[in-house]
Amino acid sequence: MKLSRIMSAAIAAVIIQSCLPLPILAGPDRNLAPQWNLTVDQIDTGDSSIAPEFKVAIYEGLLTELAKTKRFSAVLRSGDRDASDIQNLLILRTAVESFTPGSETKRAVTTVAGATKLKVRSQLCTRQGQIVFERVIDGNVRFLGGNLRATHNLAHNVAHAIEKATLPEPGPSNQDQ
Repeated sequence: MKLSRIMSAAIAAVIIQSCLPLPILAGPDRNLAPQWNLTVDQIDTGDSSIAPEFKVAIYEGLLTELAKTKRFSAVLRSGDRDASDIQNLLILRTAVESFTPGSETKRAVTTVAGATKLKVRSQLCTRQGQIVFERVIDGNVRFLGGNLRATHNLAHNVAHAIEKATLPEPGPSNQDQ
């Protein structure tokens, strides 16, 4: 009986958390200076042979990891209706440059084969199209872990690079009038 109450409470907490927008999950804005807001565009796979589950995992990982940085007031999904009303908005565009599928079995047997590798070009742009940040970033899994772990590592690396980057100050000249 007690275990079922605990399970019910845990399930309720997960449901509530999944319904909250990412700005609430990112916590209160402790910085008095204006911050950028961010919308994350869908992943451009280009000519790569990346599987759809990798594309979705990269996108979801970016949303989660960028919200954790607290660098942005809000982290929004592509197509979010609220983005049109938000000031100081940056757009993250991510294009897959290369993808090498790996093998969990080969990684388990040997340490020199089976790595899953991803390389993407990430750009932060203003609404006017001005690029304020651009970098080619890698994500991979070489030893232990599932193939999708490479997408988590990639999202973490992108978020870390953006967190450390010097961005222009948000202000009236950066707003879309």
